[in-house]
Amino acid sequence: MRQARLGRELRRLRERAGKASREAAAMLSTDQAKISHIESGRNGISEDRIRRLATFYSCDSTELIDALCVISGERSGQFWWDEYRGVLPAGFLDIAALEHHATSLQYWQPVTIPGLFQTEEQARALFDTVLPKLPTTEVDARVEHRMRRKGIFERDTPTDLEAIVHEAALRMRIGGRKVARGQLEYLLEASEWPGVMLRVIPFSHESYIDVMQTVLYACGPVPQLDTVHIDNAARESYRDSPAELAKYRTHFNLAEQASMEPDESREFIRHIAREL
Repeated sequence: MRQARLGRELRRLRERAGKASREAAAMLSTDQAKISHIESGRNGISEDRIRRLATFYSCDSTELIDALCVISGERSGQFWWDEYRGVLPAGFLDIAALEHHATSLQYWQPVTIPGLFQTEEQARALFDTVLPKLPTTEVDARVEHRMRRKGIFERDTPTDLEAIVHEAALRMRIGGRKVARGQLEYLLEASEWPGVMLRVIPFSHESYIDVMQTVLYACGPVPQLDTVHIDNAARESYRDSPAELAKYRTHFNLAEQASMEPDESREFIRHIAREL
């Protein structure tokens, strides 16, 4: 996913500069097919070549170019999630990478608790419902991977995360009453972690929020590298065009306006937990 994003950003820089791919290829003394492979994410590119292309494209954003060079220097096996390559679907590795590299995160969850805040019991209950049924070894690997994603909160400077959760997600009794109660108690604990802001949208809110799937807005080291991850029952996808990013920033602003303040949200969660 990050390799593909690097390629798209280089293509955007080229197109913004009004350069043809054959011109970029000639500048690097390579062929046009190589530029196509780089921009599609099939081939990597060195830091030196990125900086040469940036000069050729008259890109004056040092921060963006530095961030692209960081991506180009990443290698397979460098990060903890690479241990799951070939064990879990690629999407699991991509979401871990997105969260790890983000400077801050915003989650919108309409019917489930954010994975970063799930207990091991609830995560296992969720993966046990996947059809066709997964082998026990893969369920174990998925649960372990989900728990390890929480490492972003264990850094010297934890990642800032705002989660907006609908009341529907809080009332889902996934795994049964005992698991659901434990999940709400853990969610209350997580809401007190440094950098975490949890807000709830209650059923009583009457305005419609046009986001019916799980959405993650991940802020990159520069605004140009912000990314939206959308996950629903059919598929997951990544969006990073300026228009899509602006659209989901608006969605999150509307969701914030519809939600309760953090203290009120915690009290609301306690109330639901007491009902279980």
